[in-house]
Amino acid sequence: MTVQTALQDLPKATVPSVLKAARLLDQVAASRDALALGELSARLGLPKSSTLALCTSLTVCGLLKRYEDGTYHLGTRVVDLAHAYLVRTDVANEFAQALDALKVFDEEGAVLAVRDGTDVVYMACRNGNRPVGVSYRIGMRLPASCTATGKALISTLSDGEVRALYRGKHLPQLTTNSCTTVGALLDELRTVRQRGFATDNEETRDGMCCIGVPIGAPVDGPAIAAVAVSMIKGTDTEGKREQAVATLKALAQMLLHRLKMLR
Repeated sequence: MTVQTALQDLPKATVPSVLKAARLLDQVAASRDALALGELSARLGLPKSSTLALCTSLTVCGLLKRYEDGTYHLGTRVVDLAHAYLVRTDVANEFAQALDALKVFDEEGAVLAVRDGTDVVYMACRNGNRPVGVSYRIGMRLPASCTATGKALISTLSDGEVRALYRGKHLPQLTTNSCTTVGALLDELRTVRQRGFATDNEETRDGMCCIGVPIGAPVDGPAIAAVAVSMIKGTDTEGKREQAVATLKALAQMLLHRLKMLR
């Protein structure tokens, strides 16, 4: 679908150039690699001259960054806007208060994430005292198929919705343990639904394992977010895993009502 087609039947008060700029930012955000002008032009169905004008304007605003080879990626202004959004919604504060109330995960650290397409985006985090291989930060993205939060989130989708989500896409492989096929992912998601939590067994980073729990019951539709804890491989004893699952489910329940109020 071209931008012109997408703009049909919209309210008269909309500004087409703003909508086109937003579509362009969506394309850049969805790509793990910087995109060239020609590729952006093709994806948007716009002439190169129009696409260049949009890219130049967004670069001036700091929403895009232009590299020396002429490719584009998101600019640092996006981070500022994300932080402003988080301050307004107070998601990070709600997450911190819930962790403080439970008095948990000081050593391992914990994260709160939402799904954006086939990625998870971290909305709040608390890095633990022990290094686990990944230093989480607000706004950080990772593939949903590799992460405990991501698998917890997409486990609340139907098999058909998961297939549609990954249709025509390759599953990213961050380590040799990362899931590489949709069929294998679906098998794992069925297990996640049965037991109520997901795992990342060295799929994001060697030597690190995670447990994730969705926020929201599957009967209510797709989860609105997910929480997870990261641990060093070898320290995740059966007793510790059971305790982590129980604590994450309690954390998810504490956050459910708060996050619904903030939406």
